[in-house]
Amino acid sequence: MLAAGTAVVLWASAFVAIRAAGEYFAPGALALGRLASGAVALLVVLVVRGEGVPKRGAWPGIVVSGVLWFGAYMVALNWGEQLVDAGTAAMVVNVGPILIALLGGWVLREGFPRRLLAGLGVSFAGAVVVGVSMSGKGQAPVLGVLLCLLAAVTYAGGVVSQKPALKHASALQVTTFGCLVGAVACLPFTGQLVSDLRDAPASATLSMLYLGLFPTALAFTTWAYALARTTAGKMGSTTYAVPAIVVLMSWAVLGEVPAWLSLVGGVLCLAGVAVSRTRRKRAPEHERQRL
Repeated sequence: MLAAGTAVVLWASAFVAIRAAGEYFAPGALALGRLASGAVALLVVLVVRGEGVPKRGAWPGIVVSGVLWFGAYMVALNWGEQLVDAGTAAMVVNVGPILIALLGGWVLREGFPRRLLAGLGVSFAGAVVVGVSMSGKGQAPVLGVLLCLLAAVTYAGGVVSQKPALKHASALQVTTFGCLVGAVACLPFTGQLVSDLRDAPASATLSMLYLGLFPTALAFTTWAYALARTTAGKMGSTTYAVPAIVVLMSWAVLGEVPAWLSLVGGVLCLAGVAVSRTRRKRAPEHERQRL
């Protein structure tokens, strides 16, 4: 729970950093800069710990999750958030945890626990409430909505692909080489990144480096550590805490006072996470024998 909580808090902080860096970096350039800085940091830790290269059995999951989650997801999300308002993006992207539960139940044979599905429903309702409270006026561009939906799909596919890889490699190995695969997939944006680095202020560049070191290197590693110890469906449900934390962070860091509807939605998100993480209590031994 501590590892999952660390990932969720850092991913929530990423929204503030993306807002700061996104004004000066194109979507692909921001993704490449974030992944490159994260990969360098992870490689240093990997060498210091002497963990080496993952076993052969881990590579299919590492490559697929690297391309989908580290690469395509970050580009699609950065691009989509430039075209639609934050509320619309939050509502569409938060389809991801539901897709993770469905794919995990089917592909990974995790089943479909009632408490998990009920918690996902409550949290998704909360995400919709937060999204409505944050949405601007007017209609969202179709391309922006499709990009956010693509982000949700690639996120779900990446998580489900990563889970089997963790049977053959450590969380640090899976994260390091997944990040490297994502960075390689984003190499076509190298020219744009170099151009944006010349023109961007130091604060935007520092925001990009923060994204690479903390919401990428640290958060993805703690996420993988937790994912190896529970189901993909339950891990996906924890990310519904992100909208609630973003509301509080925006209030504390940016001075953006949340509307009461945002607070209600945040409470629903957290309540759904709590429901999805609880386990059904077993009856006492004497009652089971009587039954």
